[in-house]
Amino acid sequence: MHNATLFRTLVLRPLLREPLRTALTLTAVALGVAVVIGIELAGGAASGSFESSLTTLTGTIDLQLSANGGLDEAVIAKLAQLPLNLKLSPVIETPVLTSAKISTTLFGVDLVQALVAPGQPPAGETQIAASEALARRLHLRAGSPLTLRLPSGLASFRINPLIAAKDAEFLALDIAEAQRVLGRYGKLDRIEVTVSPRENFEAAEGLIRESASPGVHIDKPGTRGRENQRMLRAFRWNLRVLSYISLVVGAFLIYNTISVSVVSRRAEIGVLRAIGATRASIFMFFLTEALLFGIGGSALGILLGRAMAEGLVGLISVTVNSLYASSRPAAIVMTWPVMLSAVSTGVAVAVLSALAPSLEAISVVPTEAMGRGARETIFRKRVNRNLWFALCFAALGALATSQDAVDGRPLFGYAAVLLFIAAAAFCASPLVRAGVALLSPVLRGIFSAVGLLAARSLVTSLRRISVVIAALATAIAMMASVAIMVGSFRETVIVWLDTQLRADLYIRAAGPAQAGVYPALPPEVPALVRGVPGIEAVDMFTALEIRFEGQRASLGASDPRLLLRYGRQRFLPGENREQILKSLVASNNAIVTEAFSSKHHLKQGSVFEIDLGGRLARFLVAGIYYDYTSERGFVLIDRATLARYLPDQPPTNLALYLFPGTPMERVRKAVSDRTAQYAIDLAPNETLRAGAVQIFDRTFAVTYALEAVAILVAMLGAANSLLALVLERRAELRLLRFLGAATGQIRNMILVEAGLIGLLANVLGLALGFALSYVLIYVINEQSFGWTIQFHPPLALLGKALVSVWIVTVLAAIYPARLAARS
Repeated sequence: MHNATLFRTLVLRPLLREPLRTALTLTAVALGVAVVIGIELAGGAASGSFESSLTTLTGTIDLQLSANGGLDEAVIAKLAQLPLNLKLSPVIETPVLTSAKISTTLFGVDLVQALVAPGQPPAGETQIAASEALARRLHLRAGSPLTLRLPSGLASFRINPLIAAKDAEFLALDIAEAQRVLGRYGKLDRIEVTVSPRENFEAAEGLIRESASPGVHIDKPGTRGRENQRMLRAFRWNLRVLSYISLVVGAFLIYNTISVSVVSRRAEIGVLRAIGATRASIFMFFLTEALLFGIGGSALGILLGRAMAEGLVGLISVTVNSLYASSRPAAIVMTWPVMLSAVSTGVAVAVLSALAPSLEAISVVPTEAMGRGARETIFRKRVNRNLWFALCFAALGALATSQDAVDGRPLFGYAAVLLFIAAAAFCASPLVRAGVALLSPVLRGIFSAVGLLAARSLVTSLRRISVVIAALATAIAMMASVAIMVGSFRETVIVWLDTQLRADLYIRAAGPAQAGVYPALPPEVPALVRGVPGIEAVDMFTALEIRFEGQRASLGASDPRLLLRYGRQRFLPGENREQILKSLVASNNAIVTEAFSSKHHLKQGSVFEIDLGGRLARFLVAGIYYDYTSERGFVLIDRATLARYLPDQPPTNLALYLFPGTPMERVRKAVSDRTAQYAIDLAPNETLRAGAVQIFDRTFAVTYALEAVAILVAMLGAANSLLALVLERRAELRLLRFLGAATGQIRNMILVEAGLIGLLANVLGLALGFALSYVLIYVINEQSFGWTIQFHPPLALLGKALVSVWIVTVLAAIYPARLAARS
């Protein structure tokens, strides 16, 4: 018989004969591939647009000069004296809010003078350039008035001109005007340098570096974007790993589908082997079936993934902007490498999952062709061996959790996740056998003969049922582990907020809260606030972004005496809080966050150096405290110490402590009245806490979306597998009907089987979930971000979720049960 005919007879016709099972398998593979594509596309769009919009105005550049605490504009004069043909562009960059509370970026540059049209603007207004994309978003055109909320108050401008800059959104002012309206006289964010093509670039760069003052950082274009991508690497890797969990669940489903195909066609395989079909051809037929599922599911997954990315990009962007850096979400672009990667991954998972059942197919010999229960009998005899395999994989997983990160990536943590999943998969068959033995008396008492038949059916189909339970348990474990990790992190953050936010009111400059962006408060605000009756103390806090060991971090300065009096900072175990804070007063002692110490390998007593104000400042680590603001890390020193290096650094935040019993609203109204002319945000303690928790919940929304897809894939697998068991047991079901079983009894038997599968999967999934949550919290999280999370499993939430999964599993069996009842 021709191979094509054999393929149609052995593979294609059964697939077409069972369209529902085929569709369920394709959908499961498609969902797994869609999650992988959606995460990759959304992650790239959310984090792939860090390059500055300034290139539209200044063109290409060769070098960027910056400094911690701002760059003195006198550096330009020094560079201009070099015997080089250079174009020097001073830059100020800051986020601003329009009167409609839309956030955008304001640039101060020299070149705007050449862009602004001639003629005097109306009195009291200044001309400002705007990108066409921003103008469209604000429904403005050239000549339209624009009001911005700046730290000094509301400022009026006239848009002129509009700049074609593709999708970039920004505003641009002349550098001198930007310094005036922002109160940044003499200070720049950076200087962008373009070297003439007639100059020897290497020699020019060397001369610029030699002439640069101490503390000036000189970088190549794109360095900032690459730093952002490096910071985001661990975050995106973790998202990728979560996305691949759905494919792991799908792999169990492919395995089960091909396995059922082999079992249901054992007679045909035996006949084909008897008439001369080779083992290789049988093997390739079933691998080709898996290949069809892989290709078809991947093709559908590409379409679903593109749509899924649209919803995910917003969720990921929230995390990127909150924890890493300000980023404009770029357009979602489906590229050939992404599609090929997804298709190859989907196909590889499908083919690898089908290897074992395909090998089983070629082991069928004609004399055993009709022995349908032989494989199940052999499998049941090997249950104890599976338990030993499970213990070995669990031991290897435990060993992997003790290994260090590789190049900043928790690769051994990811390996531990896979090893624990493998251990759980091998645990499935012993669990089914033990669970059925334990529950059989209960089932017989509740459901009489129906319950007993359902329990025995699971044991007689132990091999395939174990795969179903392993797949469902993996999805449940993902749900449980992420819920435990997020719940523990959330509880840890709430406790931390209680210790961190001790003031009654907080003030900062108006504008969006972004990682590493600390707009200055107007210098008049602290004095105005201090005069408000009912305020006991005002803590002026200054924060600024710094560069340390080639990575970005934040430096903060506060009054340690107020921290000692009002704060409750939690330091690492064994560190004396009172002694540490007292040691900060007027000294070069510093306290650093746990994330900063982990990233830079510092401990209590370590000495490190930071470039500040053109000088190298040496600090001693007096203590390490818990902080969950940003994984980039924070260094905190005394304000008096900061003033020695950066005497003109303005405050960025104020913390107001009220006298006990003082009415909050009265003080809040008085502060608002006194500072009404300034663009500031005033928030009570409770509002700030609620906002922080809300940001946290939005940040982890994407993880819930991923686990929901994994659960959906597992539900499809459960329905598919139950349907396959019904189709395979048609002769058995007809015999039961012949012996007098009612249709309701047959239907209830299948539903009881589904309930048992859901129950056993919940038990195994919950155990695996706790193991995976340990890896997520104490290995992957600590190695990726350097944060210590206290273990707080949300038991009520887990209970509700497990009950919901069990109910959905039973509901998924309704159609197979009705089909069985009609046998």
